[in-house]
Amino acid sequence: MSQIIIPVDPFDYVVFGGTGDLAERKLLPALYHRQVAGQLTDPTRIIGASRSEMDHEGFRNFARDALKQHVKPEDYHDDDVEAFLQRLYYVAVDARSDRGWPELKALLEEGAERIRAFYLAVGPGLFGDISERIRSNGLVTEQTRIVVEKPIGRDLQSAQALNETIGEVFVEEQIYRIDHYLGKETVQNLMALRFANALYEPLWNSAHIDHVQITVAESVGLEGRAGYYDKAGALRDMVQNHLVQLLCLVAMEPPASMEAEAVRDEKLKVLRSLKPINEDNADTTTVRGQYKAGASAGGAVKGYLQELEGGVSNTETFVAIKAEINNWRWSGVPFYLRTGKRMSERISEIVVAFKPIPHSIFGSSAGRITANKLVMRLQPDEGVKQWIMIKDPGPGGMRLKHVSLDMSFAESFEERNPDAYERLLLDVIRCNQTLFMRRDEVEAAWKWVDPILTAWEENGQTVQPYTAGTWGPSQAIALIERDGRTWHESD
Repeated sequence: MSQIIIPVDPFDYVVFGGTGDLAERKLLPALYHRQVAGQLTDPTRIIGASRSEMDHEGFRNFARDALKQHVKPEDYHDDDVEAFLQRLYYVAVDARSDRGWPELKALLEEGAERIRAFYLAVGPGLFGDISERIRSNGLVTEQTRIVVEKPIGRDLQSAQALNETIGEVFVEEQIYRIDHYLGKETVQNLMALRFANALYEPLWNSAHIDHVQITVAESVGLEGRAGYYDKAGALRDMVQNHLVQLLCLVAMEPPASMEAEAVRDEKLKVLRSLKPINEDNADTTTVRGQYKAGASAGGAVKGYLQELEGGVSNTETFVAIKAEINNWRWSGVPFYLRTGKRMSERISEIVVAFKPIPHSIFGSSAGRITANKLVMRLQPDEGVKQWIMIKDPGPGGMRLKHVSLDMSFAESFEERNPDAYERLLLDVIRCNQTLFMRRDEVEAAWKWVDPILTAWEENGQTVQPYTAGTWGPSQAIALIERDGRTWHESD
């Protein structure tokens, strides 16, 4: 089965932070792959903008090196690379002064009629400065969009301030708050499984589902992000955006259509239905952890404090939460969330665990009957598994076996599986906001997370140590096992 490629209208993509890590690792490779797929049409341009002094050719050389490093050898083709590089331009711009803005304006006026997107691959402290200079230099047109990366604030108050700042220049329909997890194939397949099949939706409720697990585990440590991470921690860095958004897609009611507002309205209802976690219940519904020295990827690794080189820190590198949704569909169904760094393996998955059968007609010789599970793997190998009970083939009576019906995207589709950024970058051009967070979503998520942060501080809840290369502190195992359940082990 091959993919259907639909070209997009010509556009100018201005990437602030164009020589930064995100542009190098993700944005430039993503746009290159869309060029190879035939989606970029002439006279589309990608314009890098940052403080570094560089000319167009210097930026093209930077991009060539980035593609060599971050594009698989089998996907790197000299002719395609050279064709892509011809779309690249560069302007040295200072977000907090007038330097470079007249040159950027002159370059953009060469394609004033095109779709124009500004990607802010910079720290949130520059969002306001860049937005204001985009306005003061007359760069906002009817076809303009702006893309902002997380973090959208570090609490509700700062998120509201950021949204106000950007909203002074752009209307909500022009603002794309990106969460790359929502661009993953399996995340979107979750909606297809639920709403394009008669099989699951009738069972998608508390009468049939026992619990849901959402795991986003990383095997890496700080990776040069110590300054940011120690001020953020896992709750702000991962739970408030990635995990909460995944929870919304699992739990939301069927939208009236796949239109952006219809989908985002239903996600907002979930966020507003989350049971509060505060000083009264944080100790029994949350676990904080911090990794210590251990082993990962076949070698010894430092602990968090050693990587931080700062002595003492109570910043969590691991969080587990028992969340609940106060509505009719999900009453009594816990959602277990966990995320952490330096864990046993890199894996992101959603596990929907169905209730066990009410009565077994099989004797003890048939073996143990395990409840059905639907497992959606987001990374590293995207796919879906439905775990069911079948008869073990062969004579000798009824013996039951727990097996999975597998769908691996890599094996099911002939084409390469696009990276999430490839889809999201072009959704901006298509003016499709379905997979992007609306302002009220961001703020509703913070309204749920802020009391958890406050509770940790008020209750003096300290981080629990766990050895690097494991699945987190023992308290996280207890969190789920005292409910008579256990964390799903990847297969």
